[in-house]
Amino acid sequence: MQGSPEIFHYLCISMKLLKRIFILCAVVIGLTACGASKIKDISLTSVGVSYVVPTSSRSMDAKLILGIDNPAMAFTVQEVAGTIRYQDKELAHFVTGPVSLEAKCEKQYELPCTVSLAEGASLLDILVIASKRSLEGLKADVDVQAALKKNGALRAPFKFKDIDISQFTSK
Repeated sequence: MQGSPEIFHYLCISMKLLKRIFILCAVVIGLTACGASKIKDISLTSVGVSYVVPTSSRSMDAKLILGIDNPAMAFTVQEVAGTIRYQDKELAHFVTGPVSLEAKCEKQYELPCTVSLAEGASLLDILVIASKRSLEGLKADVDVQAALKKNGALRAPFKFKDIDISQFTSK
């Protein structure tokens, strides 16, 4: 059987390479699981608005002040997008820019965002809700795109549904 030593040598090298790849994958999964296990413990501790500037009759730019308790590793939130509802009626859609969260600390972060009224919602709807001086009945669905590495190599989506916005006001 001619050529068998070359094939055997090639298979040995391939197996060693595969073994190293599997070990590397196991290490990466283990490290990610250790760091990611605390990601579920990240909490939003406060919400405030620094300013609001109307940009058209149906949209505005704002700067949010978010208190975030991050017991996990440092990472970058690349985008937050979501919908705000009042009693199951869509009022507005929002999208933010990026923000880098520091590791293992509680801190306030400034987050610029753009808000636009949802189809079928009007400025009058917003004014009626604002006149009640209560956030009761306001809910949000939020999609977060985060990069867990500085170079953005590990991306993770997080989805939060039916967040009661009134929980962030002082009673």
